[in-house]
Amino acid sequence: MQFEELNLIDPLLRAVRAEGYTEPSPIQQQAIPLVLAGHDLLGCAQTGTGKTAAFALPILQRLMTIARTQRFPVIRALIIAPTRELATQIGESFNVYGRYTGLRQVTIFGGVSQNPQIDRIRQGTDILIATPGRLLDLMGQGFIKLDHLEVLVLDEADHMLDMGFIHDVRRLIRAIPQKRQTLLFSATMPPDILDLAKTILHDPVSVAVTPVASTVDTIQQSVYFVEKAEKAALLDHLLRDPAFERVLVFTRTKHGANKVVQQLERNFVQAEAIHGNKSQSAREKALTNFKSGVTRVLVATDIAARGIDIDRVSHVINYDLPNEPESYVHRIGRTGRAGASGIAYSFCDTEERAYLKDIERLIRLRIPPAQNHPYLSPMGVPSATDSRIDARPSAQNNNRPSYRDNRSSRPQSNNRPEQGRRRRRPQKAMSNA
Repeated sequence: MQFEELNLIDPLLRAVRAEGYTEPSPIQQQAIPLVLAGHDLLGCAQTGTGKTAAFALPILQRLMTIARTQRFPVIRALIIAPTRELATQIGESFNVYGRYTGLRQVTIFGGVSQNPQIDRIRQGTDILIATPGRLLDLMGQGFIKLDHLEVLVLDEADHMLDMGFIHDVRRLIRAIPQKRQTLLFSATMPPDILDLAKTILHDPVSVAVTPVASTVDTIQQSVYFVEKAEKAALLDHLLRDPAFERVLVFTRTKHGANKVVQQLERNFVQAEAIHGNKSQSAREKALTNFKSGVTRVLVATDIAARGIDIDRVSHVINYDLPNEPESYVHRIGRTGRAGASGIAYSFCDTEERAYLKDIERLIRLRIPPAQNHPYLSPMGVPSATDSRIDARPSAQNNNRPSYRDNRSSRPQSNNRPEQGRRRRRPQKAMSNA
């Protein structure tokens, strides 16, 4: 299928072509016609599937083709995102796809002064992208009115649940027009999200791509059994390989992220941390440096990294295994995007064996262990009779060489351009928007 077959108007097709896209991703093929038809939508999709464009393009078309009732621009579409980073990326996408429409958009979030955001809102905007806290704050101060809202989007609703924003969302719903189109996207569908969907969606149509339990086929996964005290040395050992070009390292805690950065800097590895205790300017600087290649290693916690969409991440390293198995899928999905190959390594100490078992049960495959690395833990290595899960090893991971056996091979570069500022590429699917 080509974008021309989705009945998008010419200004949007021009923007899509300018980015070098010709083929919509699966979520775009499913969602765009439904949203254009005015349906409420319940979408199960992870980041990296193209879901931003799946709602941005039809929203832009709606606002272009249905005349507004007010002479001055009023907020007609509201997109709620759980994190500053995700809100910023969504705003960049609306700028890219709406470049020929003349529609205005404003992105607001906490952690920075509200005055520049208020000034932009006062100048008039058609589309508002916001995090829940800053949105409710400015609404309470009387700077934002949603009387003319036509479309509401809740993106990464499960992450809003994790961060405790669901009560804020329910407050917001009570303050906006009941007659509206509502789109809800979530990577998982826990009971609380399904309950929320029942209360805010009217006769919705469901679409789903890439179930949360699945891991991308192009990602080579390995687990490194290592004692906790040896993790820093193992990370340093791996990073000596130049094939580790752009590395995203995950820790469970903010303190752990800072500690890993300090350890890497002592070994002359350029690294920065991103987590909730960092200021907005520090987080944006760290992301910019990582995207541009100034920083080779970005160390992140789950909450801070959930909305990160960065191309050409060569490796994801789980320095700490997540205590929620779904987080493993989200983490490793930061590499191997848009069909490119990627590598995900997980460090597992003795106390984390239970986490590993939960992860393998969720993804229904046995992650192959890396053999003969210099920090191999004798207590962590499973015996020949140890079956961590009932499922058989995945075919994609069978007989894959360990790091030591494959240290000279470099993963294929992910040529997907960065979201919001993509370089032109011919004949490719739009799967990372």
